[in-house]
This record gives sequence, C-alpha cells and structure tokens, in this order.
Amino acid sequence: MQNNSRWHTLETADQVAQASYEQILAAAEHAIADHGTFKLVLAGGSTPEKVYRLLAQAEADWAKWFIYYGDERCLPVDHADRNSLMASQAFLDKVAIPEAQIFTIPAELGPEQAAKAYQHIVASALPFDMVLLGMGEDGHTASLFPGHQHPKDELAHAVYNSPKPPPERVSISAKALSNTGQLIFLITGANKQEAVKNWRSGQDLPIAMIVPENPVDIYIDKEAFNS
Repeated sequence: MQNNSRWHTLETADQVAQASYEQILAAAEHAIADHGTFKLVLAGGSTPEKVYRLLAQAEADWAKWFIYYGDERCLPVDHADRNSLMASQAFLDKVAIPEAQIFTIPAELGPEQAAKAYQHIVASALPFDMVLLGMGEDGHTASLFPGHQHPKDELAHAVYNSPKPPPERVSISAKALSNTGQLIFLITGANKQEAVKNWRSGQDLPIAMIVPENPVDIYIDKEAFNS
C-alpha cells in the first residue's frame, strides 16, 4: 500500500462516481491549461460506467481530450463485454472528442498482435494525465491478475489464462499505468471487502504494483471499505 494514498470513503457507489467525475473534470481543466491536452485512461466495470454517464452530460473542452484503455478483452469489436463498447455507448458517442483521439486496444486481433500495437500507442502517450482503475475480488486491476508474470519493462502485455472469462486479454502494464499525473481507484460493493483488507495490510496483489509518484486517490463506498 502506498504511503501517500488518499482514501475517500463515501456512502454509495453513486457518490463514488460523482466524486470521481468531479476530480476528472478538474484534472482535465488543469492539464489543458498546463500543456494543451488531457490524456485519460479508462477502466471497465459498473462503477466507471456510472462515471462515464455523468461525463456524457458534462461540458468540457472535448477537442483536447485523448482517450486510452487500461485493458481490453479479446473479443469482436461489437461484443457486449468489450470495455470499448461500454465506454462508447455510455460516454464517447455522446461527446465531441475527435475519433482520431480515441485509442482503442485492437484486442480482436488476439493478445500478442494487439499488445504489440498498443505498446507503440502507450509509448507515444506517456505520461498520462489521469488513469482510472477498478479492483477485482482477487485484487486484480486492469487485466493484471494474481500469479501472472509479465516482463516488467513492457508497456502493454498479452494476457492468457485470465481467471475471469474471456481468458485472453490485453492490459497496459503496471509500469505504464503508474506513469501518470493523477490516478483514481474506483472500488464499490461488499464483495471487494476482503481484497481491500488484504491490499491495506500490504499483501502482494496486482493492485499494489501501481505506484505513481503522486498520491493515489481511492474512492470507495462503505460496503467495500473494511477498516
């Protein structure tokens, strides 16, 4: 557990989404004022989807936003379980971010080919301005799973044998996800209690490998927080 992490415990998942949404918009304004662009890495999952639905109704300087994905499942582009399809339907199709500035992972090509393609995209994007991540019941984040080994210097990994279906995925690496100005973890639901407890006690979980230089913001609802 990072020493400089900031825990924000809220009553509900909706409040987690609202607080995260507000920080994202503030970060975008700051980044655009500072260097003219806002590079955001999206997460999959139900709580991020709530955030995206809020963003879809916001006013922002969308022409300056650049969108990336922390991970993707190796499924057809129009498959309902693709993170990119969820983000498009909830958010990206409803705002004026230029299509050329939305960098989906070509996971339909298979893990190896897609990871190689995305490594180049990540290399040209770093450092990110903000990364959004969730956490699974086993302490995984993005598609970085317990017990899986990847080359530490890779910017994106081919993932096989995922404990959650589908077994083949692509994930940005812990090293690249850590290379960001701001990082938000979104954690909700009672089923996350044990993983949160293990993370806070210093267990060697994938989520603990994400260590940006700046403080991490953890937005968590009371159901997930186990003090």
